[in-house]
Amino acid sequence: MKTRVLILCAAMICLLGMLACSDNGEAKDKAAENDSTVATAKKGQPQEVQPVGVESDSLVGQRPTIRNKNNTIVTIATDFGNMTLELYRDVAPAHADSFVARTKDGFYNGLIFHRLVANFMIQGGDPQGDGTGNAGYFLPAEFSDLPHIEGTLSMARSRDINSASSQFFICLKRTRSTAGLDGKYTVFGHLLKGYETLHAIGELECTANPSNPREISKPTDDVVMRKVYLSDADGNPL
Repeated sequence: MKTRVLILCAAMICLLGMLACSDNGEAKDKAAENDSTVATAKKGQPQEVQPVGVESDSLVGQRPTIRNKNNTIVTIATDFGNMTLELYRDVAPAHADSFVARTKDGFYNGLIFHRLVANFMIQGGDPQGDGTGNAGYFLPAEFSDLPHIEGTLSMARSRDINSASSQFFICLKRTRSTAGLDGKYTVFGHLLKGYETLHAIGELECTANPSNPREISKPTDDVVMRKVYLSDADGNPL
């Protein structure tokens, strides 16, 4: 009798063990299936880099750190406020030196931001005021791995990668459009102070651009660079 009871108990223990193993295996299979689904979903989604500057006001009220204490700092004074920028001579020396030289000789004083594209950038530095002018010379490209994010100072150019001159732009935020500029336009600085001013200008009403009537990007009222000068990080003239 005792032998039969022991055999019966052993059989029940084995059966329970088999059921437990089966349930555990099924759970692992479901977990693996779920993990696979998540991985597939991630692979199918755009892997867009999202650095600081995704939101239009992300750096308003903040102060980005200075990249290199030896870099020159300039300030652009406008009717909407001032913008103070560090010029990255350690990244793009030719472009930084050109901007400093033109700043010292007053080239930018009185010029306008002739092109504003919402959520993209504001562009200025053209003596003609319509996107066709230059400083009388061109600069060789100095591409780097620095991304175009909110506050990035970069140089405008035509299809020729070595056609940059005096026209520059400042990015309003990080989007697919600005990300598409990475490695194709020369980043030569970044906004340290004046993000409120940058976005105030970037939100102005615009009309059709004479150079490209299909693009609504010419400010209805001129946005004048009253003065561009060498300064400290707080915008004080040197």
